[in-house]
Amino acid sequence: MMIAEAFNLVLQPSIILYIVLGVAGGMCIGCLPGLTTTMGVALVLPLTFGMDAVQSILLLIGVYVGAVYGGSMAAILLNTPGTPASAATALDGYKMACKGEAGRALGISTTSSFLGGVISCVFLILISPILAKFALKFSAPEFFMLAIFGLCIISSISGKSLLLGLISGTFGILIATIGIDDITGNMRFTFDYMNLFSGINFIPVMIGLFAMSQALIGVEEMMKKPKATGEIKHVIPRRSDWGVIIKNSLPFGSLGALIGTIPGVGADIASFISYGQAKSMSKTPEKFGTGVPEAISAPEAANNGVTGGALIPMLTLGVPGDAVAAIMIGALTVQGLQPGPLLFQNDAATVYAIFIGLLIANVCMLVLGLNSVRIFTKVLSVPKAVLIPIIFLLCFVGSYALANNMFDVAVMLFFGVLGYFFQKLEISSSPVILGLILGPMAESNFRRALLMSRGDATTFLSTSICWTFFILIIVSLLLPILKKRMANQSITSSETPPKEIIEK
Repeated sequence: MMIAEAFNLVLQPSIILYIVLGVAGGMCIGCLPGLTTTMGVALVLPLTFGMDAVQSILLLIGVYVGAVYGGSMAAILLNTPGTPASAATALDGYKMACKGEAGRALGISTTSSFLGGVISCVFLILISPILAKFALKFSAPEFFMLAIFGLCIISSISGKSLLLGLISGTFGILIATIGIDDITGNMRFTFDYMNLFSGINFIPVMIGLFAMSQALIGVEEMMKKPKATGEIKHVIPRRSDWGVIIKNSLPFGSLGALIGTIPGVGADIASFISYGQAKSMSKTPEKFGTGVPEAISAPEAANNGVTGGALIPMLTLGVPGDAVAAIMIGALTVQGLQPGPLLFQNDAATVYAIFIGLLIANVCMLVLGLNSVRIFTKVLSVPKAVLIPIIFLLCFVGSYALANNMFDVAVMLFFGVLGYFFQKLEISSSPVILGLILGPMAESNFRRALLMSRGDATTFLSTSICWTFFILIIVSLLLPILKKRMANQSITSSETPPKEIIEK
């Protein structure tokens, strides 16, 4: 019954149009170097405020799917990944373009991306309901441990410095405390300023950190204009290429979907892991880096496989799988929907509509990619002097449209400048958003759990679910430290002179 209702929601001309426009817009954003997937979704988010829940979330999913795939166009034609998820594709894609096989490389990328995306849809449909039923057993202690586990993701998305990432995440948590206390009703850090009574809305924060900051970076790079390499022809994959595409897309699309379910990992890591695994499994690994189809198919299937995988923790637990999923949580919240296990009970039709919409978005990406790739690559020639002012305008309009309040515009500008300096200092902006979203969840459930247990702190380790999250928290905190030590040891051992030289 719910599935039939979901089909009725999605299979409407207006909804299909939104998905197509989202995919097309995402492809344009993705193929422009420097305009990340996260920035694209954050930029489109304000346009969804007047839509209903299904329209808004499917438009954003379309942008998500299109942008992840679109990054491969710039990677293949310019040797400059349009998005971080396409960095591995550039290693061999550009070499194929230099050989005059740009169309072939784009065709392999498109079909592999489609298959990886479809596999991620299957994972989303099969795993999400099971995980949601399990999550219905959660109470305040379990939700607190879940939120802490989500915040521990900061250790894996902190960039080069774990300390700076933790500071960034703490800053996001502190921002979330501004406003009226949910438990006591007291004012916190408002300084009697009326605009702060309801707290800092995280949507202007996201637009500032991800869109405005990137536009400011783009102003510096306005004079740079890369030129595409290779003529685009024969985009439809050859018969010999289909064996390679299917052979790599099925396992690496599944790997990408599994990696996507791990909060904080992301499509860029999935693509590089898949590239490395494809190379190790190849009979001719020495050809990797010279322009081989396997080296394009594997990472593209993986990074598009992440799209569905990242939605699994978002929909079932309310924990964002990546920065884009965090923005989608904001989109659902604006529509009055709270991601988590109750979403499957209270709005099951919307959830199934998301499943169907994601599948349709991947089909649209395949059709547009194979038939209109020459048109989308024309976006590469758009001067940044034209593009950047449009982005500025969208940032201002989007922030103001949230509540018709100039205060939100000021918040966006502040975080835009802050995000600009974060990028200059190589500090990740994602921990701020993570702290802003998960901080209130952790605080409110921590206090509720203590009220329920009358101050007994052992309630946080009173169930097997709590213990499971506790072990995961310890592992997630220790893993980056162990990786860093192992990397330092390998560097030290590589710098140590051979024994024969020492003896001489």
